[in-house]
Amino acid sequence: MNNMLHVSSSPHVRDKVTTKNLMFDVVIALIPATVWGVYQFGLYALAVVVATIAACVLSEYVWEKGMGKPITIADGSAVVTGIILALNMPPEIPIWMPMLGGVFAIIVVKQLFGGLGQNFMNPALAARCFLLISFAGNMNNFSSAKLGFDSVSGATPLAAMRAGSQVDLAAMVVGKIPGTIGEVSVIALLIGAIYMIVRKVISPRIPLIYIGTVAVFVFIFGGFDVTYTVNQICAGGLIFGAFFMATDYVTSPITKKGQVVFGILLGLLTGIFRLWGGSPEGVSYAIILSNLCMPMIEKMTLPKAFGKEGKKA
Repeated sequence: MNNMLHVSSSPHVRDKVTTKNLMFDVVIALIPATVWGVYQFGLYALAVVVATIAACVLSEYVWEKGMGKPITIADGSAVVTGIILALNMPPEIPIWMPMLGGVFAIIVVKQLFGGLGQNFMNPALAARCFLLISFAGNMNNFSSAKLGFDSVSGATPLAAMRAGSQVDLAAMVVGKIPGTIGEVSVIALLIGAIYMIVRKVISPRIPLIYIGTVAVFVFIFGGFDVTYTVNQICAGGLIFGAFFMATDYVTSPITKKGQVVFGILLGLLTGIFRLWGGSPEGVSYAIILSNLCMPMIEKMTLPKAFGKEGKKA
């Protein structure tokens, strides 16, 4: 009888999945986009990725060592932050800039708020926005002349659409366009997204609602143009952000209703920023602003405890 009864604190249901397992799956899912980015933009892009990962891992190690905290670099979260940040960089950016962004992501956004699980917004996207504000010229420099594209130098598909120019949908799907290292190939990103969904690393709820809301918003306010709507979905960092950043466990809701609200908010903000904002891209700002709203969303969508406020017979 004694072997059958165990008294312990919650949680009582446990799983073999660890943070390290999850982060390893995310790294695998990011490989197609990374490989394509290196193939498309050259070895310098690989150097940016490696340097950014190194900056993130080293920052975490030095901070935790200096503060006398347990060293957590083996869980892979710093590696994932480094890869995502690097894939959000223009392929010709000076390497020290994403490295500075890596230090900002790990120390300012993650460690100063308590480490993994305590950050109030996605560290990689917070760092990207920090770099966009601090080094706007370099962060928006997508020189196509040196990369062998036929399009106007520096004109990403989103910028071209904002200027009223035509874009090549097939080129966006394959990834033969100017852009950040990891956002250009829809195929590569979807391969990684499908892998994470199959492995149950993420739920497709937030990404699909997010992308669907952007599609409806752009279709209605973009002139009821199906082609323009599809181009908006495939261009920029929407797919990258929807599957790899908006689904971050720490900064997205855990309730189903909350995830629906979160996805709709993401889509509305992205649509507003893209159509009427100062920059043609709005995914990064939409996600970090929605991250800030996440606690309120969860509070409003928490299910009531069984039996609470029930009506008397």
